[in-house]
Amino acid sequence: MTKRVIFTGGSGKAGKYAVQHLVEHGYQVLNLDTKPLDNPHVRTLITDITDSGQVFNAMSSTLELHEFAPDLRAPKIDAVVHFAAIPRIMIVPDNEVFRINTMGTYNVIEAAAKLGIPKIVIASSETTYGVVFANQPRDPKYLPLDEEYPVDPMDSYALSKICNERTAHAFAQRFGIDIYALRIGNVIEPHEYTNFPKFFADPAGRKRITWSYIDARDLGQITRLAIEKPGLGFQIFNAGQNDCSSNLPTAELLRRFYPDVKVTRELGEFEPLFSNRKVREVLGFKEQHNWRANVSA
Repeated sequence: MTKRVIFTGGSGKAGKYAVQHLVEHGYQVLNLDTKPLDNPHVRTLITDITDSGQVFNAMSSTLELHEFAPDLRAPKIDAVVHFAAIPRIMIVPDNEVFRINTMGTYNVIEAAAKLGIPKIVIASSETTYGVVFANQPRDPKYLPLDEEYPVDPMDSYALSKICNERTAHAFAQRFGIDIYALRIGNVIEPHEYTNFPKFFADPAGRKRITWSYIDARDLGQITRLAIEKPGLGFQIFNAGQNDCSSNLPTAELLRRFYPDVKVTRELGEFEPLFSNRKVREVLGFKEQHNWRANVSA
């Protein structure tokens, strides 16, 4: 049976790949965004997620592609995926980052929950760990970064994502539904693998993100797995690849850049410092697009 999904932010860098992955796996998707998505299988409904009325209305509309479809009634929705957001600091003023991201997420989760949609997947961020957008370079409390880490950011973007996780947790408890937050690493599109030789030449340049990355296509897989895994209530998952975006062994990165940071367990030769263990073990993520298959040695 076709699964029906409402996807916010499907026109964005990460969203368009996740939407395409869902379509390829037989999903019917309605994209809510402020700009159209160039995908013939998906209709975009131009929606301001900071307007609660628009969100409720959009989520109770048809998923059909055009106005002459034989049935324009609103169908039962199986899941909502919420990626729409201001994607980082320094695009709009800090208070706008916080307002749009927190109010938008509240509106999306509230509408989905009150409309009886049983599964919600939201985009959180690796920035919640407080390292990426710190005012000055800042070492983590321990490595690898995992979902139990005591998050403590100072920037408006990461703060908004932590608030969104708490919002998700509250609604999951209140309505007894599944809401999973994906802490997404640095998203890499297929054409961006041409940048990796530059990354290798300057390994310090990606220290702030602990060399994390997630192939946009593999993020689509993680999104689908999150939709299809029932019964976990509220959960947080790091969404990252199986190793770092560096050609240096993990032990060398630790020795060179984090000599005083506690390492909580033994790590594999190229194991990521942004741990994806939980998403592999709980959701069954199997990496398909590692940089080693896309970058010439």
